[in-house]
Amino acid sequence: MSSRKNFTTGQLRRTSLAIGLGLCLVGTGALAQSTTGSIFGQVQPGSGESVLVKSSSGITRQVAVDSTGRYTVDALPLGSYTVTLQHNGQATDSRSNVTLRVGSGTEVSFGSQNAQNLSAVTVQANALPTIDVSGVDSRTVITAEQLAKLPLARSAEAIALLAPGVVQGSGLFTNLTGGSVVTFGGASATENAYYLNGFNTTDPLSGFGGITLPYGAIDQQEILSGGYGAAYGRSDGGVISQIGKRGTNDWHFGAAIQWTPKNLKSDPKDYYYVKKDGSQGAIRQYRHDNKDSITTVDAYVGGPLIKDKLFLFAAVEAERRQGQSTGSNVAPFTTHYRYDNPKWYGKLDWNITDSNILEVTGASNKSSYAGTLNDFDYATQTEGAFNSYDTSTKNGADVYSAKFTSYITDDLTVSALYGKMKGTWYSNTPGYDPTYPYIFGAQDQNPGLNGGSPITNSQNISTVALPGHRSTNTNLRVDVSYKLGDHTLTAGIDNQDVKNIDAGTKFPDGSLGYAWEYNNQGDPNSYVAGGPDTGAGWENRPWVSNTGSQPGGQTGYYVAQYHYHDNASVRVAQRAQYIEDSWQVTDRWLVKLGLRNDQFTNYNAGAKPYLRLTSPQWAPRVGFSWDVNGDSSFKVYGNAGRYYLALPTSVALRSAGSSLYTRTYYTYTGIDANGVPTGLSPLDTSVGAGNPFSANGEYGQPRDPKVGATHNLKSEYQDEYILGFDKKLNDAWVYGAKATYRNLRNAIDDIGDAPSIIAKMNKMGIDPTTYDPGQIPGSFLMNPGKDAVYSIAKIGGGYYDVPMSWKGDFGFNTTMKRKYYGLDMYLEHPFDGKWFGKVDYLFSRSYGNSEGQVRSDIGQADVSATVDWDYAQVMDYANGALANDRRHQIKAYGSYQIAPEWMVSGNLAIASGSPVTCLSLYGTAQTNPGLAYNGGYYHFCDGGKPFPPGTRRNPWTYRLDLSAEYRPEWAGNKLAFNAMVYNVFNKQTTTQLYPRQLSSSYLRPFSSMTPRYVRFGVSYDF
Repeated sequence: MSSRKNFTTGQLRRTSLAIGLGLCLVGTGALAQSTTGSIFGQVQPGSGESVLVKSSSGITRQVAVDSTGRYTVDALPLGSYTVTLQHNGQATDSRSNVTLRVGSGTEVSFGSQNAQNLSAVTVQANALPTIDVSGVDSRTVITAEQLAKLPLARSAEAIALLAPGVVQGSGLFTNLTGGSVVTFGGASATENAYYLNGFNTTDPLSGFGGITLPYGAIDQQEILSGGYGAAYGRSDGGVISQIGKRGTNDWHFGAAIQWTPKNLKSDPKDYYYVKKDGSQGAIRQYRHDNKDSITTVDAYVGGPLIKDKLFLFAAVEAERRQGQSTGSNVAPFTTHYRYDNPKWYGKLDWNITDSNILEVTGASNKSSYAGTLNDFDYATQTEGAFNSYDTSTKNGADVYSAKFTSYITDDLTVSALYGKMKGTWYSNTPGYDPTYPYIFGAQDQNPGLNGGSPITNSQNISTVALPGHRSTNTNLRVDVSYKLGDHTLTAGIDNQDVKNIDAGTKFPDGSLGYAWEYNNQGDPNSYVAGGPDTGAGWENRPWVSNTGSQPGGQTGYYVAQYHYHDNASVRVAQRAQYIEDSWQVTDRWLVKLGLRNDQFTNYNAGAKPYLRLTSPQWAPRVGFSWDVNGDSSFKVYGNAGRYYLALPTSVALRSAGSSLYTRTYYTYTGIDANGVPTGLSPLDTSVGAGNPFSANGEYGQPRDPKVGATHNLKSEYQDEYILGFDKKLNDAWVYGAKATYRNLRNAIDDIGDAPSIIAKMNKMGIDPTTYDPGQIPGSFLMNPGKDAVYSIAKIGGGYYDVPMSWKGDFGFNTTMKRKYYGLDMYLEHPFDGKWFGKVDYLFSRSYGNSEGQVRSDIGQADVSATVDWDYAQVMDYANGALANDRRHQIKAYGSYQIAPEWMVSGNLAIASGSPVTCLSLYGTAQTNPGLAYNGGYYHFCDGGKPFPPGTRRNPWTYRLDLSAEYRPEWAGNKLAFNAMVYNVFNKQTTTQLYPRQLSSSYLRPFSSMTPRYVRFGVSYDF
């Protein structure tokens, strides 16, 4: 649809034989995106008949050692454990400080301890596990200890960027509360899933980000970039799963303050227009003073309400950002703003009995914004007086969930999780002045009429969100795990209901109800849209006549009166069932076999389903792990799987709602002091001169749910294959490599080519008086590249079924393609009490003609309603490097304890540049065929030459972050002072360019790297 502008401190001694036999027990119930881990191992025959594990939060479980000396303890909440071997009811050996990692198995084996010596022996275990031979997926886990050391921006996305294959998303997109987004393995930014203590907190509106924890409350963050088991789905990008801290039998509290002063931030570089010869043009945006100060205060408390029984952990975080930002020369205001971003997290853990545990979680993310606009004079680059108030917002969500786990027997475990997330999305513009219309595209005004400088007015908003906008997200999942010999069988359900209530936008109450949008056609003799030179039957397609036919249009400049609104309350129901078998085939081979079935139903504003994707959507998952040497020193693993993705609620606003999206086209001979065009002459269109025109047929009419999508529409799904190894180099180093291949096999987008449907109906001999061509939707949800049947309403009732071939009837010469491959290599030195470090190199390629649900190159956030596939011509030469392709990526991070009181850390990120897109008019004749979206969205450039994406590249990016911490011994190592320098060398490389060549904004920067800043911190932990 047409775009809107708008480790190792002391290795345990054990024999290789014991280790190898112990590995028989891996592949237990630990699951990706779960909140638990497992402990397994081998016991020397005759040294003990049971193993007792006890956590610092009172959880106690005792399991028998089998006849071969093996044991395993599944589904353990994260924490620090003591593992004790028992013989005749007495302790004979013990391992303390056993720390679990989420979704992983930790081996604790007991060697040749004399079974007759019953005096307890305690050994400090490794703080971190060795190679996890129970895993078959692609996972990175960052712990709270690492987060406390590394120089990172304080967000889930910044943590995720440490993982291979994760790249920064387009700066044109933001997450739920205004932060940045990330992409995984070539997928788009809306195809990820977020979890908080096992509850799915993904943005219920469009899929941009999700609700996350206060930074200091994160125990572990799991970044999963592929290969996860059948228990989880609804992502074909990646997963960010956060596990919050929990109370223990000791009371702890602490507080911290982080301060990023404005005066120690480097000035952002200014943005300039680019002339046709490639030289620097006039200034587009003055950014020298676009800086803010950030103050963040954190506090936490945790401990036992009842020792060994009931525990509390609570944390709060309050962030305030205050600063200013000067807009571009077409929005010449300096905004003085303030963001308040509070978060809180609370968790109760109740050990009802040794066999039954209840966990209750509450969390909240909020973001409020307020700003005032002062005038800014670009001629003198000085700030003026107060102009107006900016639109204020209050966005965020609260999450509440409960999880009950019952260890019914040593072999049977049942868990159930239920939760709800309530979101509020409010905006308001104080003191709104309805006098003037908003001006879009002022940089594209006729320079002969504006004196060479864009003319605008005091109006700073175009449309506003509906004030009652809110959302709910309900999760229910039940999991049952049963151990049967060498098999661990797991099955369950995973249900989710999302409601998006009073969603949409409108022009402000009391306003003019429209905006003005300036543009330049280039050739005054070419039709603005459609036209005689676009092929036979052009009269039946949407068209807008040439500008040269009317006064003031001789140079190709024109203006449109722009109207837009959408609003609805909609819902998406997602259901899934799964089963998985973790089969320990031999002592060294583990195989995981899983099958998942997803069902998705999307409802429109009338509570009627417009998408029923409920036929079985089988998603097989197969993985293996080979412990080559039998001692956890060398693992070869692989997996293959299919992953389905539902459409979020926002899709209904334009594809199943009653949206209005029109322009009335004029030429003009003047521009008044408020940027309003004068001397208007209407351009003729296919709906008549002076009439509102919509290439998509969006005239505000309600959408019939039966004509919202093609027959037999299939969900988006992706197939993925991973093969890799991890190997110890010695006791201090680990290295490995992994190859990944992803193939998006099916997608959902919309097609807007109603004229081609009409042409097919004429061929079929359908009487044109029996249907209303104006009621044929301007967008049908469909599977790109697939032939399909489209329903067209008859006058008086009923429908025509119109079969449309992809190439023959719609005229496409390509089908949908998105593929990704990557080869990742790493070398890691786990923490040894002195230092840790990891360096990772990824060579990858993301290519095809469809980024996914959104388009980064033009900032189009309309999920599954992009300009892609709207009609055939926009996809000619669209095949190339996709927007999230970074051919080379190098990531390195680590820390070094240079003295007992001093630690230094670093984070290095290097990446090759993103692809450059150039969009213009079509072909060597430079026409605007098909639906003829104004402004040119065709993959041609430089006078009609084909320009596949990636023909050129943006420059490489280099960023080094450093930090230091002083933790004085005189304060018992409880007090810490730290400083971080982000982007030490102040690289401000441009990361994205404006892609549309007809505009004077062509090649100007869309975004660039964040300038250098310094952050200071003080913390106290007791």
